[in-house]
Amino acid sequence: MSPTRATSAIRRAVAFARRERKFVLDELRQVKGLVPLLMKRRNGGRWTREEIAEMRAQFGRLRTLSPYLAALLLPGGFAALPALAWWFDRRRNRRVPALPG
Repeated sequence: MSPTRATSAIRRAVAFARRERKFVLDELRQVKGLVPLLMKRRNGGRWTREEIAEMRAQFGRLRTLSPYLAALLLPGGFAALPALAWWFDRRRNRRVPALPG
């Protein structure tokens, strides 16, 4: 591998890690109010329809983060996180095949 190709690969990896870190942090910020909302019922309150809709949305956000969180909990998971992020990015950036004609 030539030096310029290696430098380019490192730059892409750093940019990729930065983008994935931003995605995870943004999603975690949006889920921030979930615990107080869940505790409302335990404390004797009732959930409104809007609160139930908000909980469903937040659980959907957690579902998108679950592979990242599971990878961190497994032994050696922190080292596997870049590979997992690459895999998700690869699936997201699939090209649509051109139609013949």
